Amino acid sequence: MSRRLPVYLVLDTSGSMLGEGIEAMKTGLETLLSALRQDPYALETVHLSVITFDTNARQAVPLTEVAAFRAPDLRATGTTSLGAALTLLSTSIEREVSKGTTEQRGDWKPLVFLMTDGAPTDDWKAGQAALAQTPISTLVACAAGPDAKLEVLRALTEAVVTLDTADASTIKAFFRWVSASVAMSSQKVDLTKREVGGLGDLPPPPPSINVAGL
Repeated sequence: MSRRLPVYLVLDTSGSMLGEGIEAMKTGLETLLSALRQDPYALETVHLSVITFDTNARQAVPLTEVAAFRAPDLRATGTTSLGAALTLLSTSIEREVSKGTTEQRGDWKPLVFLMTDGAPTDDWKAGQAALAQTPISTLVACAAGPDAKLEVLRALTEAVVTLDTADASTIKAFFRWVSASVAMSSQKVDLTKREVGGLGDLPPPPPSINVAGL
């Protein structure tokens, strides 16, 4: 059995995403899934999970192989519990990702894509502390639109990208880039046996996605 490449999508489904934003997110997920199902490396190694957060955080889809993955019915409502989402991400990784032993190699370290369009409304630093104890290869954080708090995302990771607006075209572009990034990562671990080490190991983002300077 090949080593799994766990990919966690942590998505803001708060009320500010209602309408165009949440519909674009649904379309983006379907686009991502379609692309990965056409990629032999992704089919072999990638397992996807979706965590959503609004007033509460929930794991909408547990870690599932690409062939069996079904996109969740996303709904936008409530506030922005980023801290709860980060804590849930940590516990989900701890529960679902296999660790290596002296007899057997475990899964690859997870690749995480986080997208939010607003400011956290809970204790995000508690979630940050939980995540700091969790082994991941790369966390890519996307600030969708001008209301997202860059300083919070930069505290979580050096790999931060921004969308000037959280409209349908830019959100769909983000998911297309995530698709390409996951596909490249699955090929990388298969051919080079090396994990993703940051944005430099991912495809260059399209013009609508900006790499945030530190």
